[in-house]
Amino acid sequence: MFCLCPDGRLLRNAVGEHLAACPPLPETIWTSRVFWGDEELPAAFWEALTLQGLFAAPQALVVRNAHNLPAETWRRINVALAAPGALTWPFLCLEGDWEKGQPKVPAHVKKLRCFTHAATQKWIWQQPALNAQGVRRYAADAARRLGLRFAPGALEALTAVLPPDAAVIDNELAKLALFAGDGAISPEQAACVEHVPAFDIFAFLRQVQGGNTATMWRTLLREERQGDDLIFPLLGLLQREARLLWQLRAGESPSLHPASAAAKREAAVRLGFTGLAALWEAMYTAELTIKSGARTPGQALNALLGDLTRIFGR
Repeated sequence: MFCLCPDGRLLRNAVGEHLAACPPLPETIWTSRVFWGDEELPAAFWEALTLQGLFAAPQALVVRNAHNLPAETWRRINVALAAPGALTWPFLCLEGDWEKGQPKVPAHVKKLRCFTHAATQKWIWQQPALNAQGVRRYAADAARRLGLRFAPGALEALTAVLPPDAAVIDNELAKLALFAGDGAISPEQAACVEHVPAFDIFAFLRQVQGGNTATMWRTLLREERQGDDLIFPLLGLLQREARLLWQLRAGESPSLHPASAAAKREAAVRLGFTGLAALWEAMYTAELTIKSGARTPGQALNALLGDLTRIFGR
């Protein structure tokens, strides 16, 4: 089964519905095991996919972010799926953003026999991200599952502030269920929902390294308004990145995910030892000024980002 959807919660719901609708044997259920395409698939995945013991239990092998798997890994999967096990049900989840209303499938995946065969057999499930109408429908369906009902105007008030993210919608409705003692949600209760996007430290670092200065500072200002202290998690992540970049610049071969390897090598060459030394100095200066009391964490963060803008913008 190939699942094409950029929304992780919609995808998880779909996998669950497929498994519930097709039990492996009467009065039995599938055991789900989740793997991630952002890292190398472990031996346990290949064993479950290819080995069928005498007492093997029915297993659903769910590979999230499978679009990030290297082409060589996909070729191995293609070979393994040529002789599928009767008690193994793989779900390969391609979660990249869609373009012009269509899922973006990597070219090396489209060419594989397992993908073309799945298309012929209609073993491809796909659904775009939620739009405005989709948010309303999903919120209404999720509320029904929780035994909630909306007073006139409440659903409109809620969907006006909810993002097109199924997981967030589920979480906000679960919170509202605590207030709705009789199961009814009033417009006043719905108006209390105020979604603030979670801070993605990895996305923020990509903004820094990519020289996206305007986006970087907008993110910083938004997080500062929330009162969050970003300096210490950012320093920890930066130190890890600086070590990797230094190893690459020195000609070593640290372990890198294939999806980010080329960008990191380019950054190491572009910064050079001079830029990397400046990066280490900026990090330690930020930490020293906080611990010495010379600057508050917020002031140190502003100064650090100024240094990073200069270093990565070279």
